Amino acid sequence: MRLFVPLDRARRAEAASALGSLERGMEILLCLAAGMRPMNLTQVHRSTGFSKTTTHRLLGSLQRRGLVTRTGGDYTVGGRLADLVPPRGWAVQGRRLPGSRRVVLPHLLQLYEATRQTVNLAVRDEFEVAYVERLYGHNRVTSPSDGIDRAPLHCTATGKVLLAYDAGLRAAFLAAPALRRMTGRTVTRPAALERELAAIRGEGVGYARQEFAEGVCCAAAPVFGPDGGVCMAVAVAAPAGAAALPRMGAAVRRTAHQITGALLL
Repeated sequence: MRLFVPLDRARRAEAASALGSLERGMEILLCLAAGMRPMNLTQVHRSTGFSKTTTHRLLGSLQRRGLVTRTGGDYTVGGRLADLVPPRGWAVQGRRLPGSRRVVLPHLLQLYEATRQTVNLAVRDEFEVAYVERLYGHNRVTSPSDGIDRAPLHCTATGKVLLAYDAGLRAAFLAAPALRRMTGRTVTRPAALERELAAIRGEGVGYARQEFAEGVCCAAAPVFGPDGGVCMAVAVAAPAGAAALPRMGAAVRRTAHQITGALLL
């Protein structure tokens, strides 16, 4: 009876084992990326079909290498992987903020945990907002921006915030053709919109009350970059009947302040 394994055979076995682990790790990353929301151990285990023990071990390995971020009991793609492949839209009007996703994402996760409603992060793209991060649970609100991750400036909370704090954008936008009506509550008169933008600058929070989509309310606050200019807007969207707008406004304002401070470090 042979008491040893030839070296080349042992190496092949080792390589096959390593490849299997690599493929399983990639499946977990793809699962988290496809979900676009925090997932706990049980959800990842059920989505991938791996055993709980294997899932927990691989998540731990990915977390130690900075490819997965854990907040509480939830996991999401983040850290080093996000910096290696920055998502479209994180370049703010041509200016990239290096490492910003790694800094911002933990704060978005905390906001989601506090509200359990859809959390959005948006940047300006010409006369639209581009949603570059979205975190949500099973009760997410539906929106016309689903699948395209874009929306008008004048009828979304994030868009209003970006307009309120960017004088050049505001002047160009208000000089453009008539504002499009999306619902019966959409503000379409430039004078009325300007008054609302002034109020946003005073309060530090912008709101959209079923102005972009029926049944959806949203609160947003500005994030300022190292140059002092507005660079992003963070928001929470919720069903109109369940939305406590003052509470949502306070939560997004607090999160936006935290992100602004983190970007300055």
